[in-house]
Amino acid sequence: MPRMLDVSDAVRAEIGDEEADRLLAGENAPGSYDCTSCRTPGDCEQERTSTVLFVGDETAVLAFAHATCLPSQVVQVTEEQLRGAVRSISADAGAVGRVPEQAQPQQTAPERAAPQKAVPEQAVLGVTSGLVLIAGELHPALVVEPTAPIVRPGSLSADDEFLPLLVEQGFLPVTEIASVPPVLHGWSVLLAVGRLHAVLQPGSGGGGPVAWWQAHQPLQVTDGWRAAANKHQQVLMFAAPAGSIGRQPREDLLRGALDKAAAGGRLVAAALPLAGT
Repeated sequence: MPRMLDVSDAVRAEIGDEEADRLLAGENAPGSYDCTSCRTPGDCEQERTSTVLFVGDETAVLAFAHATCLPSQVVQVTEEQLRGAVRSISADAGAVGRVPEQAQPQQTAPERAAPQKAVPEQAVLGVTSGLVLIAGELHPALVVEPTAPIVRPGSLSADDEFLPLLVEQGFLPVTEIASVPPVLHGWSVLLAVGRLHAVLQPGSGGGGPVAWWQAHQPLQVTDGWRAAANKHQQVLMFAAPAGSIGRQPREDLLRGALDKAAAGGRLVAAALPLAGT
């Protein structure tokens, strides 16, 4: 039976026509694999399968995913993430694809990331995962909050510009969490090997996605959070200025802090496709 592999033009451009043709012919592709997104078994001879190429500074790693979980694409990651991925997958018996690891849900994880391209210096962001109840249904969410105000580059003002910068990118102000925010196309959340790796934004000049935020060490999420993400194929991202949310040890407290920030006009949100482009 022919292999049902999808090799996108972007992946083909990176690995070359010869290697892509070998994959499509079944020479270098596994029959069975563990999906790099949902981590459940897949079989490229029985179901449509995507090739996902993770590219670091010096190394590239090819992984496989259910086509219903991820499209075939090229994802830019750090070399450190890529090496951690190889170690993670090598230690995971039976896993064929190689990708990065992930972190504890419901724990705020400060990571260094450039909040916007316009911001000249790196800011420390707190990123917390949790399930948010909207209209009777649980949705996977990420809550992002800087540890200090973020000012616009070149500005002499000390005013916090974190939310205005995000609004310029397409995030919408939220006054109450009563409905799912609109999808922000071009942005996505990278969940691979069962862990949270990055929030991706469109590359400049129409290039491939680049990391807006990425975990130094991939963040583990709960089974419930991952299941909800796979069900909805999107993750809700909420962002608030420094001091608005704080470290909340439980999801009910996190929701309360979100509601308070929204009521005070200190919250923006968007729905980001799951590892979409």
